Parts: sequence; structure tokens; C-alpha cells
Amino acid sequence: MTAYTAPTTRWKAVTPSDTTVVDCRGIFVGGTGNLSLQEYDGGPTVVFTAPALGVIHWISCYRVMAATTATLIVALY
Repeated sequence: MTAYTAPTTRWKAVTPSDTTVVDCRGIFVGGTGNLSLQEYDGGPTVVFTAPALGVIHWISCYRVMAATTATLIVALY
């Protein structure tokens, strides 16, 4: 099993920030809003409009940007 196919073993609540590095394998979104994520090493920011709630989105990201309006965000590692 590789790091990308093995189950996640850690998780952490996320506070959106333009400076905090999250570097996660997946994101859980529990509250409505948009999800603004930055790719690795300062890459472009992408906004996911109204992502599905209560599910894990298997999106690797570097930062959860301050422009994020979704709530109850948990990063999975």
C-alpha cells in the first residue's frame, strides 16, 4: 500500500488561513460555504463552490485559504 492508498491515520480541525500549511490528503466539510484551496508550493488557488457536506473530499491541498466560507473543516492525513 502506498501513502495515497492507505487509510488516513490522523485528522485535525482546520482554521482557514493564507499562511498556515495544512498539507493534507483529504478534507471533510461539515458546514455550508465555499472551499478555497491552494495547490502545493504556492500554486494557484481553486475555489470549490458549495462542496457536498458530511463527506470526505479526497483532495490533496497545501493550504485552506482565508477566503474559505465553509465551516466545520477537518483535514485528513
